[in-house]
Parts: sequence; structure tokens; C-alpha cells
Amino acid sequence: MAIRQGLLALLSQGPRYGYQLRAEFEASTGATWPLNIGQVYTTLSRMERDGLVSPGEQDDQGRVVYSITEAGRTEMERWFDTPVAQSDRPRDELVIKLAMAVAAGADVRPIIRAQRTATMSTLQRLTRAKHTAVQGAAQRLVLDSMIFQAEAEQRWLDHCEAVLTASPRTQERQR
Repeated sequence: MAIRQGLLALLSQGPRYGYQLRAEFEASTGATWPLNIGQVYTTLSRMERDGLVSPGEQDDQGRVVYSITEAGRTEMERWFDTPVAQSDRPRDELVIKLAMAVAAGADVRPIIRAQRTATMSTLQRLTRAKHTAVQGAAQRLVLDSMIFQAEAEQRWLDHCEAVLTASPRTQERQR
């Protein structure tokens, strides 16, 4: 759902054609959310159908420039005003993986160690990207969010390891 509203936010800054929207969306998200150009045009077509954007004339290169409508501006503002509920976020595969490993009686320590190593690599990559970011505040906010999420995952993995180490049932399984 965020792609639709993201495109509306970009169009609120002025008319744009599909490739511009794609490039600006990716630049604003620090290229962490790549868009397929077909996805952009499909979304524009649906937004046109729903009265959120209106197509303009083709330019000399055959590109159609889209503008946001009042209904589109209202939808964008509603999106900005509405908090994202925790249940609207995707399921966390790592949480499910660890829960299933514990339920299956597997030794979870190597899973946690492998994930901790991968998360630390991600954290280092994101930190380097943040220091070389040239796209401005939008890109930096996205990278900061991803860094904070990676840091939180590291803390959660530490917590999981501590809980599982202290659990008598887990200690019996690991023998």
C-alpha cells in the first residue's frame, strides 16, 4: 500500500512521469525499496481509475506526465495522518524461525550465532551507506530506521540466547 501513497507524495511536489517517479521513490528510500517500472505504471493506472491522479499530455518523447488530484491529495494526507499499526507490518520470519526451532527441539544457538553475524554485517553495510549518503534527509531517515532495526535485532538475539540458556528445558535439549 505504501507505494501508492509514496507516489502520491512525490506527485504532490509537481507533475511527473513514471520513470521520474521510480527514480525519486528509490532515491528517497535510499534504494532500499527498488521499484519495477511496470509496477509504477500499473499503480499509476489504478490511481487514475480511482481518481487520485490525472494524466496530462504526452511530452515530445512520448512520456505521459501525471498530476495529483484533490482526491489524491486527500488520500496522501490521510496516509500521513494515520499511524502504521504493528499488525500492518509483515510477519517476522526470524521470530517464526526461532520459535519453530525451539518447538522442534533444535539447538538454537547456531541459528542465533549465524543470524547475529549476518545482522552485524548488515549493520556495518548500512552504517557505511549512511556515511556516504548523498540523497539528503529522506535517504538518511530510511537508513537510520534500518540501522535501528538491525540494532534492535541484535539486542533481541542477545535476549533470546539469554532466555534459552537460562531455560532448564532448553538446557536438557542441548545436552
